[in-house]
Formats: sequence, structure tokens, C-alpha cells
Amino acid sequence: MRVTKESLLRIAKETVQERAYNDTDIIAAYLTGSLREEPMLGGAADIDIVFVHKNTPKTPREFVKLTPDFHIDISRRLKDEFKSPRELRGDPWLGFEMYDPILLYEREKFFDFVQASLRAGFEFEQIPLTLQRCRTLLSHGRGNWFDISEFEGEAGPKEIRKYMKSLFHAVNAVAELHGAPLWERRILYDFPARAEAAGRPDMISTVYGLLGANKVDPEKVASWLNDWKQGFQIAAETPAVDARIHPARVNYYHKAAKALLDSDTPLSALWLVLHTWTLSAAVLTGDHLSFWKSAASELGLLGDGFAEKVEGLDHFLDEIDIMLEEIATANGIDPEPSTGFQI
Repeated sequence: MRVTKESLLRIAKETVQERAYNDTDIIAAYLTGSLREEPMLGGAADIDIVFVHKNTPKTPREFVKLTPDFHIDISRRLKDEFKSPRELRGDPWLGFEMYDPILLYEREKFFDFVQASLRAGFEFEQIPLTLQRCRTLLSHGRGNWFDISEFEGEAGPKEIRKYMKSLFHAVNAVAELHGAPLWERRILYDFPARAEAAGRPDMISTVYGLLGANKVDPEKVASWLNDWKQGFQIAAETPAVDARIHPARVNYYHKAAKALLDSDTPLSALWLVLHTWTLSAAVLTGDHLSFWKSAASELGLLGDGFAEKVEGLDHFLDEIDIMLEEIATANGIDPEPSTGFQI
């Protein structure tokens, strides 16, 4: 099957037409994600479609396999989520999602009004709203850090997942100063350019260090892929696992990891591998859980190393907090109260 950006877009339109015809609760649908730009990474891609519903959808997210390398990622949102354009402009996720998507379907007049309100006066791209979105992300990061800051005992998948969620929001609090949020497959590959744009290239090594990348080399990460893939496939058949660990997404992640390992920054594959492996590990047992533990230990994320990483994350969140305050002051904006906790 020959797959191009154009053929994926055609599939998106056909999928939306069929779903909307059979479900009158759908009032709009739009395309978001990488298909608007360069969808392929390692020869695999997804099609990100968002359906807007009048009533609360029963299934918030759904994956539809097309081929081993391509799938549709369907998200569903309630119309009420778009009621306040003012709140939408300050939302670090939904704001960008609605700022520049491709409209695929509209049953009611919805899309133009929401997007026009979002873009009104070019306020969305100005410093005050940019800082608001970054502070929201930083607050989420700090909240997740706080959940693990006093953890005692042996860390496991639950704690490492919370740690990575905090770091994910922290990274995006920096990244959104100069663009849309970064996502799991390319987050480490694209972050250096955002950190440079923010005038903080030192944060690149900080993020890599917080993941334990300074303790491994690309060959080590590559050596984990077979165990990672087996664990992913087992977890994907378990109902209780995170929705992102889905059979349709094996190659989506695996081929991306291999492509990043072959890139000019091979350790940028580490986030993708560790993140999805940690989500899988939540439902793994026996040897497959042990393989994850071994990798996490080598990265310094388990045992005594976990407390050290949590402390390092605390300092990183404080650095971002100070940076955002400095940007606010330099632009004549009153700094908001610190999002950090005084320890």
C-alpha cells in the first residue's frame, strides 16, 4: 500500500463522513497533530481526528488500525469545552489544538466562531497569554512533582509515570514559549530548538540528565527494544492498561524509536521508549516487569536514585518558574505568584 500525506488526508475525510453520517451527535470534526506538517517518523504515522459532540461521548478515545504502520487516533470532545474563547486562549493544549487545525466536517456553525474568537486581536501569540499557558503547564508539573515529593518506599511504574508526567509538563512549559506543545515521539528531538529559542540551552542537558540519559549510550537503548516491544504487545492486550498502549500503535512507536536512534541525536529516542515502557509496566509481571526494572535502574530512576531525580526535578521546576518571572518583568507584566512550593 502506497501511503502519502495526501492519501492519509483522504482517509481522514472519508472516516469523518462515515462516522458523522451514522452518528447525529457529532457536530464537527477536525484534523490536528503531525499530519498537518510532516507525519512520518520511521515510516509510520497516525491520523489525529477530533470529533466534537453535543453530548458527553461514551468513548473519549479510539484507535483504528489501517495497516501495521498507520492508524487513526480519534479523540472526542464535548461542545461545552469550547464555550469560553477567553479560557480557550489560555489553554496550553486545547488552545493550540483549535488555533490551526483542518476542518473536516461541520453540522452546526461551530468552527469559524470558535477559531475567530481564539485568534481575535492576535492576542493568542502575545507574551501575556503565552506566559499564562506556560504557567499552567508549570503548575501541572509542580502538582505532579508534589505527589511524589514525599514518597517513601521502592518506586515502581506508578511513581516513574508520575515523575515523567511532571517532567513532560515542565518541558512543555519551556517549549510553548515558542510554539505548540511537544508530544511523546519527538519531544526530546524537538526540545533543543525550543530551549535555544528561550535562551536556555543549558536546559537541554538538564532534561536529558533527569531521564538518566547520561548513564547510558544509544547502543544500550537499542538493546532494550526487543524487551520493550514484547512488553508493549503483552500490555496492549490487557484491558486495564493506559489507552495509548494499543496493538495498533506498536510500529508507530517502534519504528519511531529506531529512526531516532539513527538520527543525529540518537538518545532522543529515550523518552519514547521509557515513557511507553513505563505505561506498559503498570500491568506487566514476571520477567517482563523485571526487564523494565533493569532498564529503569540503569537510568538511575529506581532505588536511591529516584529520590535524587525527584530533587533534581524540583530544581528544574524552580528554574522554569524564575525564567517565566524574568520574562514577565522584562515585558512589563506583573509576575504572577510563584507556582512552586517553598521547601
